[in-house]
Amino acid sequence: MSFSFNFDVQLTTKCQQDEENQPQDGNEYSEVEPVPGITITTQDETVKAAVEHFPPATPHSLLNDAVSETITIGTLPPLNFLNESVFELTAYERDDEEMILSQTTAQCSDLISGVYEGGLKVWECTYDLLELLERDGERFAEKIVLDLGCGAGLLGILALKRGASQVHFQDYNSTVIEHVTLPNTLLNCLEEEEEEEEEEESKGKKPGKRQNNDEVIIEEEEEESMKSTEKTKSELKNKQKNEEVEDGRPHAKRQALDSSQHPKLSGCRFFSGDWTSFLSLILKEDPSLKYDIIFTSETIYNKAYYSALHNTLHRLLAPGGVIYLATKTHYFGVGGGLHLFEQFVEEKGVFDMEKLWVVEHGLQRHVVAMHFKTKDRF
Repeated sequence: MSFSFNFDVQLTTKCQQDEENQPQDGNEYSEVEPVPGITITTQDETVKAAVEHFPPATPHSLLNDAVSETITIGTLPPLNFLNESVFELTAYERDDEEMILSQTTAQCSDLISGVYEGGLKVWECTYDLLELLERDGERFAEKIVLDLGCGAGLLGILALKRGASQVHFQDYNSTVIEHVTLPNTLLNCLEEEEEEEEEEESKGKKPGKRQNNDEVIIEEEEEESMKSTEKTKSELKNKQKNEEVEDGRPHAKRQALDSSQHPKLSGCRFFSGDWTSFLSLILKEDPSLKYDIIFTSETIYNKAYYSALHNTLHRLLAPGGVIYLATKTHYFGVGGGLHLFEQFVEEKGVFDMEKLWVVEHGLQRHVVAMHFKTKDRF
């Protein structure tokens, strides 16, 4: 099983330099003993209201000056995502109402409990789960999938590429959704569109031409895949003026029209907020929404969140559905880990847990499947 990275750039960040140069006994957060290479800052737990985020009227704007990297695991389709080092170095240029970019940069912190929950970083267990999915060949066709605590969204993006009918992404921070998850999703949608165009060309079907009553109609092609035609831009501007709502969010009709530019995006939804608020928002859907597959990676690091996480999984998993949980055995400094979560789940009596894979190198990690107990399946 091959596992390779294709980096466009390699940079050393300020945080990495500071960490290398920092004396062993000079850690500002010495009361917390984090996993090596990970800094955790603890604060009081807060509640963050759930919000749905929509792609902008011109989705390509999300990729202005974007620098991406690609991960390839075995037979899985390549997954593209923003380079973390470049993102960190350009954080000061981005809008950030939550102020998490400045805080994480200033503190060189990967987690600030109740403020920032790690979504700007792709964690090790996400790669473990991707490898397991490649090995076991999970099928996503026509499935409704939730990437819970999505961060970069690689798990949900894989499901999207493998034919899921709907993929919903949720992260604690709106900044993560707007500046990381949405751009990553678009990166992968654009790649698929380019591959489809190349495939059509290889079959002799030239884009921009169609046959109609023996007449060949030549359509103007876009000069670059990252730019819309002037006509499209004008139409989108008019729609934006006519369909803007009072709170500044795009009208649902406008979103449907915008998403049609990239068909894959029409099956995606993006949410931020804590799990309790997110659950409340989803339960208001009519008809009610359930997920066939729920991914959640590195989300059981803090036992204070177990109740909200378990309740969300319980209420949103479809009968016969499966939850894939990727986790470390223990998270130093926060106190969570697989053993404590297993105890919590057993006490609740809702799910059966099955260990699918144990990764022994480095800190021990696990991929676990969760199913409803027989009495709760239907």
